[in-house]
Amino acid sequence: MLPSDIPTHEDLLELTEYRGEGSVSIAIPASSAPSESEALRLELRAAVSQAAKELEALGLDRTRIAKTLDPAKQLESDPEFWRAQSRSLVILASPDRFRTFRLANRLGQHVAVGDRFDVGALLRATTFPNCGFVLGLSRGEVTLFEVLADAKPRQLPIEGLPDDLPLVLEHTTTGGRFDRQRAQGTTGDRIGHERFARIVQEQVIPILRESGAPLILAATGDFDTAYRAVNEYPGLLEQRIGAHPGSLAAGELDAKARGILDDHYRSEINTWREEFGTKRSNGHATTSINEVARAASQGAVAELYFDMDSTLEGELDEHGGLTRAETPGPHTYAIVDEIAARALKHGAKVRAVRRGDLVDGAEVAATLRYPLDATA
Repeated sequence: MLPSDIPTHEDLLELTEYRGEGSVSIAIPASSAPSESEALRLELRAAVSQAAKELEALGLDRTRIAKTLDPAKQLESDPEFWRAQSRSLVILASPDRFRTFRLANRLGQHVAVGDRFDVGALLRATTFPNCGFVLGLSRGEVTLFEVLADAKPRQLPIEGLPDDLPLVLEHTTTGGRFDRQRAQGTTGDRIGHERFARIVQEQVIPILRESGAPLILAATGDFDTAYRAVNEYPGLLEQRIGAHPGSLAAGELDAKARGILDDHYRSEINTWREEFGTKRSNGHATTSINEVARAASQGAVAELYFDMDSTLEGELDEHGGLTRAETPGPHTYAIVDEIAARALKHGAKVRAVRRGDLVDGAEVAATLRYPLDATA
């Protein structure tokens, strides 16, 4: 599995609330391939150099600039750091903060300097839906694949499975003698398959929970039924790949998995759209960015969907009053990301989506905890 540092809810709260002049946010595309290590270091060097120029333009002294950027410069000579990368690297730096995050989604190079961190990429990483896992179950083999938005599936090692796992499907007769025959009858088969599924789940579920992404089963009927009977992972999808996993070529598995993930995503979006329309007719939802900004600032947002590719820059006052900016600057920031951060701070569910999935072509859509006129 590609290394990934998924920010926790506490991480996001702490980083979105941080304020400090000359805070630096850097994003660069990354790779775990050794052949690309030097190119990545050059990208980081260029990003740090750009950040230094912007900090100097703000009039900050050299000591403060060095304290902010030296930890990032030191990463260049850390071989262990570059050995374990994902698809993107995000660095957040200030004189009293330094955090790095390896993200599985691909980002372009980006440098921002201001009075807060640009955490938009982190918000997107926690909500981006186009990824998942495929667990293949058969008598002879157990496999786990990671399906990512912009890459071929990767088979992940499953540590801790016993070498004699198939014997779990056998049964022990009375008299203390081990009988290597199949468990007799429907009940015996079911018990054996469920025991098999529990052992697999114990080793797989820590990997799944780290990501929280959807899980698809690739299994024939008995194994599918048994795993669902003991499943404790909330992300297990109802739709499955109904074939022996060993019979599928990598390309077939990829196509089937992506089709299921697309169906799941569309179903979620369609359900949300229906609920949103009903709530808007009752004054409990809006797509007006000005109204959403005020509601997020006042803790009135229950659920926020936002355009992950929004480039709107400007400022929000403490009440959510919005001032747009024609060009980005050290005193402006991504408005939609700031709205998302404020909604998150007040306990709202926040999700980044493509703009085409939103309502009315808007950049934000929010359901509210109380009617809109109460937030004015």
